[in-house]
Amino acid sequence: MTARIRLLALALLACTASLPVRAGQVQVAVASNVAAPIRAIAEDFQQKTGNTVVLSSAPTSQLYAQIRQGAEYDVFVAGNEVLPARLEAERQAVPGTRYTYATRVLVLWSPQEGYVDPQGDVLKHNRFQSLSIASPSLVPYGRPAMQVLDRLGLRGAVEGKLVERRTLSDTQRFVSGSHSDLGFVTLSNIYQNSRFVGGSAWIVPTTLYDPIRQDAVLLENGRENLAARSFLFYLKGPKVSQIMRAYGFHR
Repeated sequence: MTARIRLLALALLACTASLPVRAGQVQVAVASNVAAPIRAIAEDFQQKTGNTVVLSSAPTSQLYAQIRQGAEYDVFVAGNEVLPARLEAERQAVPGTRYTYATRVLVLWSPQEGYVDPQGDVLKHNRFQSLSIASPSLVPYGRPAMQVLDRLGLRGAVEGKLVERRTLSDTQRFVSGSHSDLGFVTLSNIYQNSRFVGGSAWIVPTTLYDPIRQDAVLLENGRENLAARSFLFYLKGPKVSQIMRAYGFHR
């Protein structure tokens, strides 16, 4: 009798082992500014795990509002560090799961070849007519540009030439359209496939401005979703670092 039970148990175990593992699905709210690299990362994650990633891309503030209104996202991959922290404080995100998955690199850029030198001395020479920045009062990324000017002691000299735009993308488009001689943008605005898209640039030393962090967090809707937790963990991996750098983001 005992032998029969053992044989039956072994047969049942063999059948169970042959069954395919059921893949999961994760709903990811991803900031527009990082949608392209996250799409590439999601494809790699799906191939490796069999899980399905459904991406919804929009500006970070819009995604935040959707989450507050009950949108059933599992993971929030934001374009800043402020709103994921706010969701955590509002108990819309799982405590202890928030972390910085990328940082943005500040760049002084002009569409004209050779206009901006690699040391950024073009700022000190002050021969330009206008300098575009994202509005420090509207966009978190506007403040680092002002920090650079302050730490170089140049704010007073160039303040009358500053042109404020509503977003970083708007700043980049404004400069691209020759409406301004040069502007502060981030590397990801002008970087694709590990190279500059054109023009000339000074990559600003990180000692001249506070870190520009982008955080990800597990939302309450995804608390029990193993695929969501797996995707959030996957974002910390070395392959992800390579992909992010190719799009102009750093860790």
